[in-house]
Amino acid sequence: MFGKKTSVKRGLKIIIVGCGKVGVTLVEQLSKEGHDITIVDKNAGKIQEIANYYDIMGLAGNGASFSVQMEAGIEKADLFIAVTESDELNLLCCTVAKQVGDCATIARVRTPDYSQEAAYLREKLGLTMIINPELEAAREAARILFLPSALETHPFARGQAELIKFAVPDNNVLDGMTIAQMGEKLAKEVLVCAVERGEDVYIPDGDFQIQKGDILSFVAPRKMTKPFLKQIGFQTTRVANTLIIGGGKAAFYLAKQLIPMGLSVKIIEQDKERCEELSILLPEAVIINGDGTDQELLEEEGLSWVESFVPLTGIDEENILLTLHARQVSHAKVITKINRITFKDVINRLDLGSVIYPRYITAEAIIAYVRARKNSMDSNIETLYHMYDSQVEAIEFRVDAPSAVTDVPLMDLSLKKNLLVACIFREGKILIPSGQDCIREGDSVMIVTTNTGFEDIRDILL
Repeated sequence: MFGKKTSVKRGLKIIIVGCGKVGVTLVEQLSKEGHDITIVDKNAGKIQEIANYYDIMGLAGNGASFSVQMEAGIEKADLFIAVTESDELNLLCCTVAKQVGDCATIARVRTPDYSQEAAYLREKLGLTMIINPELEAAREAARILFLPSALETHPFARGQAELIKFAVPDNNVLDGMTIAQMGEKLAKEVLVCAVERGEDVYIPDGDFQIQKGDILSFVAPRKMTKPFLKQIGFQTTRVANTLIIGGGKAAFYLAKQLIPMGLSVKIIEQDKERCEELSILLPEAVIINGDGTDQELLEEEGLSWVESFVPLTGIDEENILLTLHARQVSHAKVITKINRITFKDVINRLDLGSVIYPRYITAEAIIAYVRARKNSMDSNIETLYHMYDSQVEAIEFRVDAPSAVTDVPLMDLSLKKNLLVACIFREGKILIPSGQDCIREGDSVMIVTTNTGFEDIRDILL
């Protein structure tokens, strides 16, 4: 065992197998929230480094081993998470954990064959959750390509509401307008819930004045997002075609999302055998065997005129350079996938357009489950997104029981600062609430806040 505990922490006892990018992200996020974490990996050096840095317990060994799981404390664990590079090992780890301990189990599974059988695997192996980072990243990329003026788009309220992030360009109608004026003149059903300006992030009130260059996030009923963006001068038609660099799992999943919607898909992949596989798996796509970083090849394959460009190589630096090149020679909508978060300050200063972090998508789904598991069950977390480099959280709570926040007008609640009740989902309808509206039992309520660690709807109160 490596590491030590300096104090007793409140929270769940969680075992994480795998010290890769996702494993470290989970340790980083969950240790902040006060959980008792033990991490397991075969690499003793990596375990010692992580255990010492985060002041958690670490164990070097095979996470699927009965004796290793016993030493890690599986009998008292509340949650077991397997996020090694091997799908099969993750499933085996969780199977052993279910036999030995009485805990919830989560496995990362990325192979398309297994992903199609996720419901079957969950049922037969007793898994709480199966997470596929590449599939979730592809879904996020597809949502953006269907609404290319957005930097990010996230569904809430079972898809009935959307959280949209976009940049305010020069000479836009919003420049100089206050949030209250925007509501009066343009759209009452649209609520701006967060604004990034330079290095600062705001939860704005009605007097907040919008400026060009601001990065705005707004929430609205799904039927209102496109009309609002069109009203303020943005393109709202989806792209007709896309050029994807790299033919890995994420590229396959993205093509499977786009082709049924009528988009033309072209993939450039360097490995000839993988090209042959993709041509069978994706007969409607055009598969090119070549180096996706070759400028001449990119020009030949239409980078200068294509409507969207998505670099999905396994190397972050390549993805970033390809994005920067595309923004110089093309008007394409560009989405950049980044796996590691090194040189974050430098990356944030680059004009990369829409950026997707698969490791954070995975972590958010697991953290939402962990917080829901901890709370008193008067409410439950349905959805969780981190925004603006994790400075803001957007959380959807399902209100399961009456409490101090229900049946009281929002204007009369003592709410924490830097917090907005952004929307209420009630009986199939989206409500952008005013001060007179109340939260009721049975509602789903979306909160946007710079506060962190909310586990229950009552956490919005002072």
